[in-house]
Amino acid sequence: MTLYQIKPAFQALLRPVMFWLYKRSVTANHVTLAAIALSFATGAVLFLFPQPELFALLPIVLFVRMALNALDGMLARECNQQSRLGAILNESGDILSDLALYLPFMLLPGSNALLVLVMLFCTVMTEFCGVLVQTINGVRSYAGPLGKSDRALVFGAWGLALALWPQLVQWNNIVWGIATLLLLWTVINRCKSALREEGAK
Repeated sequence: MTLYQIKPAFQALLRPVMFWLYKRSVTANHVTLAAIALSFATGAVLFLFPQPELFALLPIVLFVRMALNALDGMLARECNQQSRLGAILNESGDILSDLALYLPFMLLPGSNALLVLVMLFCTVMTEFCGVLVQTINGVRSYAGPLGKSDRALVFGAWGLALALWPQLVQWNNIVWGIATLLLLWTVINRCKSALREEGAK
């Protein structure tokens, strides 16, 4: 069970916004680039000012980014805006946005920088394996337990917790360690989905 499974309901809520954007000639690629720009701007603020209180920005920005990611996909599919450039921007944008938003974790008091970097490497691997499965069986894997939406929920909630109770920074490395294990589990599950397809054939 991952948050990705509630995506259809979330998209239904956003459909009026999609039509509003489409009528104003906003394309899927415009929305994708806006999500990347928002992530980079927020990541820059957190990197320059790595104060626990400012990490309250994370849940807000991650929710907006999630909505923008849903909107760009809807515009692409439902308004005939699919393109190779869009696919490249979508996949690379997700990875770059994650790195921009989560890299500042390494600057928080008590954080082990190496552990955060390992966690981010595993984050990249989850998305790589999702795309790799698509090249093998034609269907992108979104298997959990810590896919993109799930990461947004976990890290957004932790950012809010740190803003409200800065003393929680002493638990940072435990959170990064657990997240890394869940990310490795996600990598394995995504690779196994391709192997299951092969076994079925």
